Amino acid sequence: MNKPQITIKDIARALNVSVSTVSRALKNNPDISQETRDLVHEYARAHNYKPNVLAVNLRASRSNTIGIIIPQLVHHFFSCVLSGVEEAASQAGYNILVAQSNESYEQEVKIVQSFLAARVCGVIASLAKETSRYEHYQELLNNDIPVIFYDRICTGLKTDRVVVDDYAGSFSAVEYMIQTGCKRIFFYGSAPHLEITKNRRNGYLDAMKKYKIPVDDSMMKLCDTRERAISITPDLLESPNRPDGFFAINDETASGILYACKLVGARVPDEVSICGFTDGAIAQNTDPKLTTIEQHGEEVGKNAFSILIDKLEGNDKSGNKIVRTNLVIRGTTK
Repeated sequence: MNKPQITIKDIARALNVSVSTVSRALKNNPDISQETRDLVHEYARAHNYKPNVLAVNLRASRSNTIGIIIPQLVHHFFSCVLSGVEEAASQAGYNILVAQSNESYEQEVKIVQSFLAARVCGVIASLAKETSRYEHYQELLNNDIPVIFYDRICTGLKTDRVVVDDYAGSFSAVEYMIQTGCKRIFFYGSAPHLEITKNRRNGYLDAMKKYKIPVDDSMMKLCDTRERAISITPDLLESPNRPDGFFAINDETASGILYACKLVGARVPDEVSICGFTDGAIAQNTDPKLTTIEQHGEEVGKNAFSILIDKLEGNDKSGNKIVRTNLVIRGTTK
């Protein structure tokens, strides 16, 4: 019985090096040490490695450029993801083409069309808040251009994705606030059709359920910007049955809640606890500093690129990846 054909990923695993290192070693890239190149070639010969001809021909007909779609570069998490992709792409000898959707579906469609025209070899993307139709991404797939989603993923298409553990992060944050005395925690979320909103809301709901704390619709708000948080929070804090805790879908929103607390004289964290989600510069520059969930954006970017490289090298195995989060406790919780 014939042995299955080994892939670049198999070689990388056996030699305990990255896929991109194996790829460059096989091409005798001078950035890779002679010792490593010899080791890779020797292993490849010994195990009868043969390049995937279809994948090689496909790559030869396209540019060596990967398209990256960022919803908003100003957000710490997305800039960290981009940094991770840039570092990995540079090491592997790929160029990147970065485009910002600005949370617009129409802009996202235009970006995809420009990527098609540029004959990119693959796309790494996070959905805009407005996006609920995915024909433009299907067009990429129809043209044999692999798409890897990160953070805001598309469940309607058969693609690989990299996400952070939104549910576990949300659950741990809300559980901590409950354990430190909160009994009426509000959830500020984003567009309800986004998977990250669903997962973070479910983590919030399950933590509240675990401790038998009732939740009604009035405790879950569509609020994912600092400006809207400043607008809606003061009235809630001055209501008879006011919140004693807030879990926000991002740090920008959490900083708006903190500012609103100061406007109405609500003491943080003595009277109100606040937790965000991201752990960027905002979280470390508020007064007090924000308790938040760290997302590890650079790791998300590197994983997304690694999965895409596997696809480009002809490895069609599923590359779905969940990046763990962790709770960072600071001054806005007890």
